[in-house]
Amino acid sequence: MWQSLYPGDAVSLQGAVRDMMNSLFRCDFSVLKLYAGTSNISTSFIFGWKTNKVICSEPLCDAYKKHEIGLVKGDVCEKCRPKSIQELERECKKYRVVVIKDVRVLDIGVLVPLIRDPGLNLRIIQLFRDPRAVHNSRLKSKLALVKESVQVLRSKKQSDKYKRLLMPSNRSNRAENYVSSAMELICDSWLNDMSLVTNAPEWVKSNYIQIRYEDLVLYPVEELRRLYRFTNLTSSPIIEKFVLNMTRGEGYSSEKPFVISSRDAKEAIYAWRERLNVEQIARVEAYCSEVMRRLGYQSVGEET
Repeated sequence: MWQSLYPGDAVSLQGAVRDMMNSLFRCDFSVLKLYAGTSNISTSFIFGWKTNKVICSEPLCDAYKKHEIGLVKGDVCEKCRPKSIQELERECKKYRVVVIKDVRVLDIGVLVPLIRDPGLNLRIIQLFRDPRAVHNSRLKSKLALVKESVQVLRSKKQSDKYKRLLMPSNRSNRAENYVSSAMELICDSWLNDMSLVTNAPEWVKSNYIQIRYEDLVLYPVEELRRLYRFTNLTSSPIIEKFVLNMTRGEGYSSEKPFVISSRDAKEAIYAWRERLNVEQIARVEAYCSEVMRRLGYQSVGEET
């Protein structure tokens, strides 16, 4: 959606993100036509379809059994024939719970109207991660994230501070400069979210939970159970075994940070130490210092 509305800034798009999520939670996928540039949308176009269990399972496709728990492989799913979004909507409505992962909500305050809607029963799980690790992952895909980073920076263009970020002095490496500068805005938005929740009424707090990526991958079963309790769902030994295996894989592919695979959790957590230079680490620690303090991340100089 962001790419289709470029060069709109991140803040002005937050309402559109909320409205889209409102439709998706209700299994109304027609909203996607507004941003796809075509009304001819199928299952082989949306929701990361090559690794989407619903799209790759019966009755939409016979690649997987719906009840089976496991990693969905793209080379298997790509053999599935495209289905209409109407068929996907009908399948979606059979599920008691709908989960949406969104990395474009920079202000959870825009989701408050959805929390108030009794027809949704919305629960918000906000996942945080060490800003240095986030920065490392974003740098790996910096060329793909240039437009997104510019949109984030434009959301603060009225401030002299952020005008500076939009005009990097090093013109020879603009992609890295934009991605790096956007990280400052991301940390600012995290701080705003924390303040909002701290001062929010109880009905907001009771429908919100935060979790650190590092805790999730180091203690996957314990954290999974905590999330299931929060959402009034019941875990199972099969799901817990799957989650444990996903964090106990061999190695960590730094060249493909967004590929879904079983990885060594500890390598994934500390990969930034080997791949960011001293200057990059110091820069992130400088403008994300308060976020790091609140979330319990120590700077390099504070570690013992």
